Amino acid sequence: MDRGMNSPRKKEQTAVLRRRWFLRDCGVGLGGIAANALLARDASAAGPSGPHFAARAKRVISMFQAGAPSHLELFDPKPELTKRDGQLPPPELLQGYRAAFIKPNSALLGSKYKFTKHGGSGMELSELLPHTAGLADEICLIRSMQTDAVNHAPAQIFMNTGSQQFGRPSFGAWTLYGLGSEGEDLPGYVVLTSAKGTSGGASNYGCGFLPTALGGVPFRSGGDPVLYLSNPKGIDDRAQRSSLDALNQLNQIALGTAGDPEIAARIASYEMAYRLQTSAPELMDLSREPQHILDLYGIKDVKEATYARNCLLARRLIERGVRFVQLFHEAWDQHGNLTKEIKKNCETTDQASAALVKDLKQRGLLDDTLVIWGGEFGRTPMVQGGNDGRDHHNRCYSYWLAGAGLKKGHVHGETDELGFNVVRDPVHVHDLNATFLHLLGFDHEKLTFRFQGRDYRLTDVHGHVVKGILA
Repeated sequence: MDRGMNSPRKKEQTAVLRRRWFLRDCGVGLGGIAANALLARDASAAGPSGPHFAARAKRVISMFQAGAPSHLELFDPKPELTKRDGQLPPPELLQGYRAAFIKPNSALLGSKYKFTKHGGSGMELSELLPHTAGLADEICLIRSMQTDAVNHAPAQIFMNTGSQQFGRPSFGAWTLYGLGSEGEDLPGYVVLTSAKGTSGGASNYGCGFLPTALGGVPFRSGGDPVLYLSNPKGIDDRAQRSSLDALNQLNQIALGTAGDPEIAARIASYEMAYRLQTSAPELMDLSREPQHILDLYGIKDVKEATYARNCLLARRLIERGVRFVQLFHEAWDQHGNLTKEIKKNCETTDQASAALVKDLKQRGLLDDTLVIWGGEFGRTPMVQGGNDGRDHHNRCYSYWLAGAGLKKGHVHGETDELGFNVVRDPVHVHDLNATFLHLLGFDHEKLTFRFQGRDYRLTDVHGHVVKGILA
């Protein structure tokens, strides 16, 4: 008897060869299975067996205001801070406090802008946000957000992935992992950017250790939405299809032999790119939108790359089955020249942000869409940059939400009279992400993925659902 043939190692090698033969030659096609799974066309293909309970939200639009908008100028009125403008903060307030740049004993800075009450809810909002103020009875405003990070890149990554470390899956990737995508001709997770690039970069929308096809796909604002989407000169659709079919066959053979899921992801990406050649140009063409819709968003030139254009594209994307759309607008880092620059930022973003919510509502999409607006942290009540700027502040900041399963015209949480600390109903980043997953039908402690020997989750390993904001 050949002892080598009966050794544990030889038996394992034989079993592997048999599995590969079965998947390659039995008509099942591992490539077809894996590609379909990685494209996440439905929940059963995405990973879990669907939501843990009835979902209130089916899709997400996140308007991420990178650079950190000042809650003190926009969402959290502090008359006492204005009254004490120029004075030093109380020493006891600064015990154990860590600022990013300024000395903690810098003078207090009151807001130069007025707050007034709006709607039947009486929600107080800044004069800088006249269009958002028109949504006072529609949005849920959180004034008690808290985060762990004090600098932009780690804070942005933390807000979007639940961790300050690079390489973790983004909230969008977790959403696609749990729910899959509703469309076949566009990626399930699309990223649109305006203004500057984010400090956290692609880590804000990456897939981390989840399957590659679950990561966000950035769409460009000009030219082809995705680089090299158009065929080169001399290559027609027939030649393109023939080339892809041949490449697909070779990749299928490699996949059946090696079993590498990244090969399946490559197959899926090639097929998606082929379909994008038709679907993406139609999506990006806003000339067919009626004038009253363009006016609603404040779009004057449909080809100009603006935040407003991205907001309208977000609506068009979810209408076409995209599960998660993320807008990044990096313009809010006012360490100096705050009064002028934040006004400019609001003129750029306020109308379009509010228009997106209104547009979704009038189309019957808001009831099952989760809309998110906010940045990575807040700004200090103390001055920076001479007499007109604010430093990073992670102890409290504001977010507003709208849509599926949320209270309308509701203000959650409270900060102290100087806007320095949360004094009622704090909401940590993990709590917010746990609540988002709850609205999507998932128990944040059960939506997990095993990687390097342990189960990871978006709220790894903290967080509680904020029941006070749920309708």
